[in-house]
Amino acid sequence: MLAIRLREFGPADLLRCEEVDEPSAGPGQVRISVRAAGVHLVDAVIRRGCGEWVPLPDLPTTPGSEVAGVVDAVGAGVDRSWLGARVVTQLGLASGGYAELAVREVGALHVVPDGLGFAAAVAMICTGRTALGVLDAAAVGPDDVVLVTGAAGGVGTLLVQGISRVGAWVAGLSGCGDKRRVVLRAGAAIAVDYRRDGWQEDVIAQLGGREVSVVLDGVGGEVGRGALDLLAPGGRLVVFGSSSGELVRVSTTDLFERSLTATVAVGPHVARRAGGLRASEARALAEAAAGRLTPVVQTFPLAEAARAHAAMESRQTVGKVVLIPDAG
Repeated sequence: MLAIRLREFGPADLLRCEEVDEPSAGPGQVRISVRAAGVHLVDAVIRRGCGEWVPLPDLPTTPGSEVAGVVDAVGAGVDRSWLGARVVTQLGLASGGYAELAVREVGALHVVPDGLGFAAAVAMICTGRTALGVLDAAAVGPDDVVLVTGAAGGVGTLLVQGISRVGAWVAGLSGCGDKRRVVLRAGAAIAVDYRRDGWQEDVIAQLGGREVSVVLDGVGGEVGRGALDLLAPGGRLVVFGSSSGELVRVSTTDLFERSLTATVAVGPHVARRAGGLRASEARALAEAAAGRLTPVVQTFPLAEAARAHAAMESRQTVGKVVLIPDAG
């Protein structure tokens, strides 16, 4: 089968498509003919060899932790009724998702709901779950004015959709051109290019006298800090990532002087509070199947994983990046 292999840590072009042996389903496992493999920012962190907060795999390795596809083989002890089932699952960090075939324990599978495509399912299993956790933490109401950083990304587009559904006024920070159009289609009232000098003044001008009551930040760094500075007294900051490579800088002085609250919406503690990862994954899939959230997906052929990584890291992608094997 074809798989993407990483033999040394470094830039995206080190991801190579190779012919490798097919995996077999062990006891309690199924083998999945992969139809969609999710690309996560964590995959790029691992590929670069940045192991400060995520364990690095032994090399060579096949990256990827999110797959959707069709069960084509079952291991010992697994009911044969799983054969042909449309499933989606997380494999764990750096666990072989960028491939035509993958194996996983049957207890970790979710059946893909009827009417939901493989790319959408793989987008919701992690990215959708994260978005729902952020929305839960933010507890946005119709009177809120919400500023979302990275609003054209996989999580960001889902957040804009979820916030607009409750009637809140949404401002999205993104790149220019297509990204701004994606954010507006997701339901934002305004979309501002944060790469332009003076973007904060642009936001203020378009607020029309409104005050930002909630900031949802998955970018961090200077952008996250700039968004935080726009938060009105008594506002809420919800942090769910640091795609810039640096978490937003916030101090107790910020919180005290402006009566702000700050919440972290990702991590094991959040999963436990929500009933566990599996329950959160199932809820995310159900939201997409019901049409309440629709993931924005940008696909690349599996063989072009290096191009997908490079595009994602240079902020040239919109929505969730997904690799598509030629599964016939």
